[in-house]
Amino acid sequence: MGDNNDLPKAYEPQQFEDEIYATWEQSGFFNPDTCIDKGVTDKNAEAFSIVLPPPNVTGTLHMGHAVMLAIQDVMTRTARMQGKKALWIPGTDHAAIATQSKVEKILDTEEGKTRYDVGREDFLKRVEAFAQESHDTIVNQSKKMGASLDWSREAYTLDEPRSLAVRTAFKKMYDDKLIYRGDRIVNWDPNLRTTVSDDEVEYKDEKAKFYYFQYGPFVIGTARPETKFGDKYIVMHPEDDRYKEYKHGQKLKVEWINGEIEATIIKDEAAEMEFGTGVMTITPWHSDVDFDLAEKHSLDREQIIDFDGKLLPIAQEFAGMHISVAREKIVEKLDKKGLLTKIDEEYEHRLATNSRGGGIIEPQVKRQWFVDVHHQFKKGKSLKSEMQRVVKNGDITIKPDRFNKIYFHWIDNLRDWCISRQIWFGHNIPAYYCLVCQADEIDVKLNDVLKKKDLPLAGGRVGALLQFMSPEEIKENMQWVEDVGEATPTVMIGEPEKCKNCDTNNWIQDPDTLDTWFSSGLWTFSTLGWPEQTEDLKTYHPTTVMETGYDIIFFWVARMILMTTYLLDDIPFKDVYLHGLIRDEKGRKMSKSLDNIINPLDMIEKFGTDATRLSLIIGISPGNDSKLSEEKVASFRNFTNKLYNISRFVLSTTEKSEIEMNQKNYDELSFEDQWIVGRLHEVTQSVTKNLETYEFARAADELKDFTWNEFADWYIEIAKIRGEKDAVLRYCLETLIKLWHPAMPFVTEHIWKLLGHDSLLIVETWPTTELKVNNKAIKNLKATQDIITAIRNLRAESNVKAAAKIDLAIDGADELQDISDIIKKLGRAGNLEIKKGIAKPKQCASAVVGDTTIYMSLEGLFDVDAEKERLTKEMEKVAQYISSLEKKLGNKEFVDNAPKNIVEVEQKKLDEAQAKHAKLEEQLKNLK
Repeated sequence: MGDNNDLPKAYEPQQFEDEIYATWEQSGFFNPDTCIDKGVTDKNAEAFSIVLPPPNVTGTLHMGHAVMLAIQDVMTRTARMQGKKALWIPGTDHAAIATQSKVEKILDTEEGKTRYDVGREDFLKRVEAFAQESHDTIVNQSKKMGASLDWSREAYTLDEPRSLAVRTAFKKMYDDKLIYRGDRIVNWDPNLRTTVSDDEVEYKDEKAKFYYFQYGPFVIGTARPETKFGDKYIVMHPEDDRYKEYKHGQKLKVEWINGEIEATIIKDEAAEMEFGTGVMTITPWHSDVDFDLAEKHSLDREQIIDFDGKLLPIAQEFAGMHISVAREKIVEKLDKKGLLTKIDEEYEHRLATNSRGGGIIEPQVKRQWFVDVHHQFKKGKSLKSEMQRVVKNGDITIKPDRFNKIYFHWIDNLRDWCISRQIWFGHNIPAYYCLVCQADEIDVKLNDVLKKKDLPLAGGRVGALLQFMSPEEIKENMQWVEDVGEATPTVMIGEPEKCKNCDTNNWIQDPDTLDTWFSSGLWTFSTLGWPEQTEDLKTYHPTTVMETGYDIIFFWVARMILMTTYLLDDIPFKDVYLHGLIRDEKGRKMSKSLDNIINPLDMIEKFGTDATRLSLIIGISPGNDSKLSEEKVASFRNFTNKLYNISRFVLSTTEKSEIEMNQKNYDELSFEDQWIVGRLHEVTQSVTKNLETYEFARAADELKDFTWNEFADWYIEIAKIRGEKDAVLRYCLETLIKLWHPAMPFVTEHIWKLLGHDSLLIVETWPTTELKVNNKAIKNLKATQDIITAIRNLRAESNVKAAAKIDLAIDGADELQDISDIIKKLGRAGNLEIKKGIAKPKQCASAVVGDTTIYMSLEGLFDVDAEKERLTKEMEKVAQYISSLEKKLGNKEFVDNAPKNIVEVEQKKLDEAQAKHAKLEEQLKNLK
């Protein structure tokens, strides 16, 4: 016997997890270089690499991050055990808008101040402190999840190496005319006073008033009358017969908000004939659709609303009013003029908001920095075409593949990407303007120091005066530049050098920062040392797989494909695996307002990390949302304890034994040993394939079923009967522990140590499957299982008490004598007789399994008369139920009018009831 009888009966994860993780970290095996140096990985081995989608430094990890960590750790641990150079790079994202917004709210709540009150420098110190605290929390949570990340390579999207990558990418794209500065329509958030990416606009359904106004001979509709002051174009579909008398370019005089204006007819397919009256006026400055129309037809555009959400002088008496206040007043004026024709109070529309700050988006035309997705940087190659090509030709595969259609739809409709933000936190745009040469084009606000110089302005130019000031004086006395106007930028990667025109070094950097997605778009290669051609870059890029939630496929996955195909002329990853969202047990999205958030750390504290990880893997299919409850996590704690107790049994009942499972040794095993080893090898093969094809739930489900059912419930029970199974029990347990390690790293590492190993499981060799399995042994054991199961069913159907011994007579082949001890023990039999052509006992229940008939004697087990009465009453009850169902299904009106699925359900009920009645009838017959 083993010497582990004193092992605790339950596995307590809280006692071991922190110590085990510390041991892993100290070993250095998270770093593939260490694995090579210590000889556990061959230096010429295949590389496996994955980068962690960097969590935002805005708080703590949630269940969405937890599922991501669990799945990616399964991938990495599997690859490491398979002998690959496995690299999983950690990092965090500065998440510019989200992080700045958080700190601004804290500043307002705690001190009643804005960022402008504390100033740029102090505010950024506060943001960086907040980000650092959040980063530390995230790292700790990642470790609690058991993530085997190579912390020596940790990156941050705003650290200096990533900053260099950003500046290098920006300059190359600018030089190749893929980045330009121009006046285009953008999503403006008046609350945060910044532009917002198209991908970060969140639409919320709401009811609002929809107004219909008389506009000359036409009726137009709008939910936003405050934008209509400058409307002077009437758009209609060229094939709309209602307006065929009007010609494109025709001029009309119409009475409008502030008097008569001249309007121009525009014929364009953009007008929807079915919507409203089929006629619309356009506001090019405040609608992206209208902006595109204006671009297409070279139309004028005029700003109506300022960047604070207030009306400009074009609105006359409404100028200076916030649009939320002015709307009803404008409608009232139009009504008095007799131009209001109708109001729809139940109009439902989608309100555009900033998903990062919550502000209502106000489209504005603004001079910003853009990435041109259509410009050909090489013959026949644009960013857009490259993003389409690599997925279309299979260089990158997306799983599930249904997301291909969504991906191409998004790319096909891709607009130029606005990459500049008017916030303080983030990568500064590496564009500079010479104060001396371009001061007149820049809104430079200097204080009285300029006046005190009392020097004449040469040619009226501010720049001439600036030549008499040192760079230190300029920086000390200049407010931050809000607008660089018409100035021409000079893009530089490093520190600004002297201006080539004036030979001074008085530069002003562009005041804007870059969209966060610009820096995170470089993530797969900036984390590997680019723009330097490092060994990491050569070895681990392209990365093997990108695993992330399907909700950010466009935010991030597409940006990485865009950046890598252009900058490296390569793909960023070979596969994209998209997991679904984690919802509550009712299928609702987790949110504070619903009070249904499940915190992964709370689950780890209660049930352990392994149980938490399993709850995020089993039952989850690629790209589909899944439900999670505390009960689900608790159920996997039970399985974790089951695995521990299986190991505890093996450890306490066997001696340590080494077995080399080669073909010769396998062929010499007993049939039940050949069965369990053979099934283990089949499961190993299947689990390995499922892991390599990202079918994690299938792999874990199959492994769980084999562990609990075939190994624990069958083989261990047989081993208790047959004895002398030390070598096979140990071999199967060690193999199972290896297979479970990627999903359940802590309990398996703990068991591995209990098994007497000095080495760490994290770098053990992954099980292989080279045996030629004895299918006859598997078939024989299957027959044994079927016989035992049939006996157990007979006991249950006949209401035989669990502890009662039964007499069995089996009509079957002589070979069954070889398993009589198993049948007797597992069937809880008193007397057992096996014989070909055996006579049927008088009172018995019977079952047929293949060529074998099983008779279970019922004599003396219970009161036969009472059992007959019970069965008769149950049969009568079932017969009444059958009669009601037959009547219902015999009703032609019901069958013809009820939904097909309802009729099918009722028919299924009838079939099941009839089968139950026949079974009861058979049981009653056996008692006679």
